[in-house]
Amino acid sequence: MKEFYDVLVIGGGPGGALAAKTAAETGLSVLLVEKRPAIGVPVRCAEGIGKDALAEFIEADPKWIAASVERAVLIGPNGTKFTISNEAAGGKVGYVLDRKVFDRELVWRAVEAGAEIQVHARASAPIMIGGSVQGAIIHQHGKIYEVRAKVVIAADGVESKFPKWAGIDTTVPLWELETCVQYIVNDIDIDPKANVFYISNEACPWGYIWIFPKGPRSANIGIGIAGTKSGEGHRAKDYLDRYLAKEFPNGKVTELIVGGVPVCRPLECSVADNLIIVGDAARLSDPITGGGIYNAMYTGKLAGNVAAAAIKNGDTSKKALMVYDKTWRDSHLGKTLVRNYAVKESFIKMDDKKLNSIVHSMSDMQIEDLSVKKLVLAIFKENPWLALELPHLLKAL
Repeated sequence: MKEFYDVLVIGGGPGGALAAKTAAETGLSVLLVEKRPAIGVPVRCAEGIGKDALAEFIEADPKWIAASVERAVLIGPNGTKFTISNEAAGGKVGYVLDRKVFDRELVWRAVEAGAEIQVHARASAPIMIGGSVQGAIIHQHGKIYEVRAKVVIAADGVESKFPKWAGIDTTVPLWELETCVQYIVNDIDIDPKANVFYISNEACPWGYIWIFPKGPRSANIGIGIAGTKSGEGHRAKDYLDRYLAKEFPNGKVTELIVGGVPVCRPLECSVADNLIIVGDAARLSDPITGGGIYNAMYTGKLAGNVAAAAIKNGDTSKKALMVYDKTWRDSHLGKTLVRNYAVKESFIKMDDKKLNSIVHSMSDMQIEDLSVKKLVLAIFKENPWLALELPHLLKAL
């Protein structure tokens, strides 16, 4: 580990890996530090991503594709189903990844591009000079290093602390932090080509349960509920255990994962002097699904490019880096986050009676080219009462 780099990337997930690879490809010196002793573990993700979304960054490889999915199934509280084919979804259904292998592949590509990788290396504080980030204090194997950098890219996930230490408020309101638990469950009867989403305010308050196949008889089965809905006897794990006992009583659990997902608005600003914040650290996960792999990769690559251009121009101030913030906000990703937040806020607190009515009305829908906007408009058409209850949502679409 050297004392100085052009770019320091904090976090070895997809966002950090793409940032490091992109910056290194321009010839910059790049260091990526990951606090855990191994890249890709523990997996704190349902591991789903759309085929078209993945193709923007990397060609699919069977070694890290656990399942190729052909449809998504939404199940209401009373069991009514609405199925979305991959064709109708425009390639958004996609793959279930093996993140342990996938993340390592992305980091290896960053290494091939010239980036240096250090694992079990924790950034404990920013180096601040004149109110600006100038690098980070890194702890590794009992030693402390001061690493200076022209630009620091914070890709340290939902538990992000580095931007907060640098003076940026990254707090997620408890009601907008999904507390999540996921099992890998084996020896169960599932549709190996379908991602399943179950909604019920009684069974998974202000969230949903998911079943993502990992093979013919294996799946990620998890739940996310609002932080304010968690408490003694009704934590996320309690709800999930009840669901498994009912639906998969003979399933064999081989892995348990816990974590959190922000489903709030993005940070008000995702840059500061010499600092760029990407992915979950910038609160850029999807407010409806909590999905964040694509969002992290998109903003990671963008951050690498913006950092390289700023360094080339000799100006890494907040003003110079604002092109990053403006670009992702003006992109399809940014617009989707705004719209999906409005959709989430409108539907998440509905009781099971209303949710049943909505899903039942969807069961006979025929939408050839599906998008969230078209689906919501179709739901309004089938449920006129929603126009009175949620007039603001129509404006947000």
